Amino acid sequence: MSSCSRARALLATVAAAFVVLAASCTGNGDTVTIGDSGIDGLVTIGPTCPVVQEDTPCPDQPYQATIVVLEESGEEVTRVTSGEDGRFRLRLAPRSYTLVPQSPNAGAPPFASEVAVEVKEHEFAEVAIAYDSGIR
Repeated sequence: MSSCSRARALLATVAAAFVVLAASCTGNGDTVTIGDSGIDGLVTIGPTCPVVQEDTPCPDQPYQATIVVLEESGEEVTRVTSGEDGRFRLRLAPRSYTLVPQSPNAGAPPFASEVAVEVKEHEFAEVAIAYDSGIR
């Protein structure tokens, strides 16, 4: 193996280690255990039709939103933004968390309630967050 090949291999290893380290840190300097536990979430919004009629379905739609994750102490662990499909996945250490959906319009719809979730070892807790669009 040439010295250039060894240097590239070493650089790739260091870069991979950096990515893993960066992914395991939260905004407050604490470390989150990256493993096989966490939260699988789906964020929806509804109603999305101005007038809901019995013969015309108007199901809730996926919604892209920012969710703040708090520990039991109230400390922020991380934030996540759901995708355009409304889904998000977080790898978190087993413990209790509170998910706090953020409203894009302070004091006005859309808004959603906080959700308490218990992450168990070796499991992903499934969570549904429903935003109220304010349409009536």
